[in-house]
Amino acid sequence: MTQPSELERWLEEERIVRARLDAGVGPGVATREQIAGKTGLQVMQGLLSGELPFASIAKTLDFLLIDVSPGQAIFQGTPGLQHMNPLGTVHGGWFATLLDSALGCAVHTMMPPGRGYTTADLSVKLVKAITPKVQRVRAIGKVVHCGRQLATAEAQLVGPDGTLYAHASTACLVFEMPTQSKP
Repeated sequence: MTQPSELERWLEEERIVRARLDAGVGPGVATREQIAGKTGLQVMQGLLSGELPFASIAKTLDFLLIDVSPGQAIFQGTPGLQHMNPLGTVHGGWFATLLDSALGCAVHTMMPPGRGYTTADLSVKLVKAITPKVQRVRAIGKVVHCGRQLATAEAQLVGPDGTLYAHASTACLVFEMPTQSKP
């Protein structure tokens, strides 16, 4: 029996996740009630299971959350013609959005209940163009440090053959979430 290629494995994982998301609540924004008392990891697992709404931008830019674990988030993207710049390669903003998602969600997995974060700094280095020949890429984000006020993370954007297309880092401010909305 022939072993599946890495791309075939990625496509199968994507199929499974998309089926869960299609059966779930769909894109949107989770309410305070939906996330109350949950850790960041539990929230991210809720997004992945379809129990909580996923970010609409994932549908717009054709990427999805594939896996989360403490301090790590993996997104998979499908570069398409709609993401190309006039030179025929994928626009740097698409790279940055995928990497920013992996970085931020990796940080999110480390948040205790009632704590949130926001990106203060994002640095992206594009090292190889993505052309229409590349079928899928993965942004793999990992937390480097998570403290009471600051979290840092790093990510790589890679192809199924191991090609590195970009890498990024972030610094996120960590804070107590407001308990009620202001009028």
